[in-house]
Amino acid sequence: MTAAKPTQAQQQGGLSAIFPFVIIPVLYVVAYLIFSQVFGASSNFADGDNTKDPLPGNYMGTVYKGGFIVPILMTLLFTVIVFVIERFITLRQARGAGNIDAFVRGIKGFLDRNDLPGATAACDKQKGAVANVVRAGLGKYAEMAKTTGMEKDEKVIAIQKEVEEATTLELPMLEKNLNILATIASVATLLGLLGTVLGMIRSFASLANAGAPDSTALATGISEALINTALGIGTSALAIIFYNFFTSRIDAMTYRIDEAGYSLTQTFASKGH
Repeated sequence: MTAAKPTQAQQQGGLSAIFPFVIIPVLYVVAYLIFSQVFGASSNFADGDNTKDPLPGNYMGTVYKGGFIVPILMTLLFTVIVFVIERFITLRQARGAGNIDAFVRGIKGFLDRNDLPGATAACDKQKGAVANVVRAGLGKYAEMAKTTGMEKDEKVIAIQKEVEEATTLELPMLEKNLNILATIASVATLLGLLGTVLGMIRSFASLANAGAPDSTALATGISEALINTALGIGTSALAIIFYNFFTSRIDAMTYRIDEAGYSLTQTFASKGH
């Protein structure tokens, strides 16, 4: 007995599960290189020494002085950008080749005419998550139409169950990696605040060791500390916006799947098979 071949959704889901563990460490390396080699370049600092104050008005040097939290926050920002692009590509593929609403209306028309081959051909042309679920339901629809010895209610339940199982296979692919965006939305702000607090501690400690208060040094230290807050809040806002955007897109797609599945079961129930 040969093992069942994994579906496209299962294959893509497996790749998506591995993807974060590969890409996030790579993004950290990239972020650290940018932090140390670009923001920490000697040309951004007085006397060409990145241990000294940044040149007046030089924001790259100011970002570098934000401390070791900055490359971590940069990693989170890059992660958000990468996974936003990844989700756009995935949802675009899941949507299929044409308009989903037109596809669902077309399927209803095929079912009203009892044209199962036409409906199946429309699914093959459309592709995507909704089409995959509808195609699975159509297969069970055709099977139940030929089956004898079962009550109509049992056949309807069998079709409904097939649609639900196909939906269960497709949804994880659509929702994959959204938990990463949700986590970053919470963590980025906290890390930014942590970096700011550490920066403020360093600034006031330096002033205490220097003896006489220096308003310029204090202002510079505070601006460097607040870099973390700005980067954390910006990253968090970006993650929240796209998380809600993708969630709404997935909800709309799920609604279309439910609508198509309902049409299948109701049409079968009304045909008198």
